[in-house]
Amino acid sequence: MKISLPPIHHNKEGFGALVSLHKQTKDCFLENMEIDMSGVEWFDADMCAIFGALLYRLGNSVNDVSLTNIPGNVEKVLSKNGFLSHYGREKVPDRHKTTIAYKRFDVEDERYFSEYIKEEFINRSEVPEMSLGLLKKFHESIFEIFSNAVLHSRTELGIFSCGQFYPTRKSLDFTVADLGVGIRENIREHEEINLSPEDAIDWATQSSNTTKRGNVPGGLGLKLLCEFIDLNGGRILIVSDAGYWERKDSQTEKTTLSCPFPGTAVSVEINTGGTGSYGLESDLTEEDIF
Repeated sequence: MKISLPPIHHNKEGFGALVSLHKQTKDCFLENMEIDMSGVEWFDADMCAIFGALLYRLGNSVNDVSLTNIPGNVEKVLSKNGFLSHYGREKVPDRHKTTIAYKRFDVEDERYFSEYIKEEFINRSEVPEMSLGLLKKFHESIFEIFSNAVLHSRTELGIFSCGQFYPTRKSLDFTVADLGVGIRENIREHEEINLSPEDAIDWATQSSNTTKRGNVPGGLGLKLLCEFIDLNGGRILIVSDAGYWERKDSQTEKTTLSCPFPGTAVSVEINTGGTGSYGLESDLTEEDIF
């Protein structure tokens, strides 16, 4: 079986292309699969989290997956972040330090994920200056994406992440994806609310809404990220089931994709071109944090 992949950008079309790949391959079992990348003249590297999740799912169904005809510029980037090392290529040193490594985590790897986002993402020099209080909350918000995947998605295949800094476009992109039940199904099961896929994502971004129970905190992670992105001038993209949700310039776009993604992906784009710093209205002191 041979499938051609188009260019993959960090936008609705890029997500659409990857869910189309899932639609074409979701029933494959014991297949020899060639993904022809000759038409991929560009691949936004953070989208490796989603691409890698789909390919891992195919491998878990005992398919033999090969990536062929990768253009040189794409192969270089995807070798630097370690993605192609899973498909027979050697990892290339990232001398300019623009990549956030492609990783797969098991659901038990919370501590490793926390260290990973701290070292690879939050502590990067390109991340805008934040007060100690906001930096702590920002870390917690990113970690909650992982926590939600652990608590709600019921994924058995792991959680995938990757990112990339783009000096020319002045953006730092970071994406986390899981292969679980999705936001819509989780809300339906726990809240008995039947929403469209895109409205379910919208529901999950509101600070008062959470499906967590007992003493487990929740409901603020995505809300704080959205507020930060509004101030920063960046973007946040979320795909779950067939829902696509995007926040940019303090405006929300939501729509239905042509086919569903088998899980949830959250993608954060930080504008690194600003010169301001960010803080909370009531910041914590250093003693509150350390």
